[in-house]
Amino acid sequence: MSDIDTPALADDTVLWSTEPEDRAGRPLLVLLHGYGSDERDLFGLRPYLPADVTIAAVRAPLTPPWPAPGYSWYPIEGLDGREPSRVTDAARRLIEWIDALPGNDPVGLLGFSQGAAVSMQALRLAPHRFAFAVNLSGYVAPGELEGDAAMAVRKPPVFWGRGTHDDVIPSALVEHTMQWLPGHATLSGGAYPGLTHSVSEQELADVREFLDAQLAAR
Repeated sequence: MSDIDTPALADDTVLWSTEPEDRAGRPLLVLLHGYGSDERDLFGLRPYLPADVTIAAVRAPLTPPWPAPGYSWYPIEGLDGREPSRVTDAARRLIEWIDALPGNDPVGLLGFSQGAAVSMQALRLAPHRFAFAVNLSGYVAPGELEGDAAMAVRKPPVFWGRGTHDDVIPSALVEHTMQWLPGHATLSGGAYPGLTHSVSEQELADVREFLDAQLAAR
């Protein structure tokens, strides 16, 4: 029996870009949506992503309080708002789901907002399990994790993009991420002028360039 409060991810809520028989030998890119959304959201980014990867868009396992729509990776309401241990629980569930997939090749992660925070937490928990991470409008949760030292040595590629007018992620978490990432990752991306808590065409073009570079490095 798991001691993780967060429910396990459900296989029947995952959207795949390829059929099972076509996935062998292809890089896997896992997409993690933001708070109040679902697996269909980031799956719509397929035209902006490399065609030779298998994409798996997963649904978060929690339901936000009514009347919020969609799903969430961890609570952000009240005193439990953005509690790092709940981000870690969600990341452990993600790793469990990925480890149960056929094949052992390194996996890439791409998340938005909450999904980006979970992506970064998964990378910190298992820095050798993931090839890279794309952090869109997200952050690195405070606190220490068991993989941080190894991540600081390996410095995996991380793309972090955020808007200069994003008022959703607390400034303290943005500042923490700015201080933490350079010592633990090979960092790309930047702050996009005028962008709110969203993704722009220019940012997507930069993400595509980053992803192409990671695929070429394989």
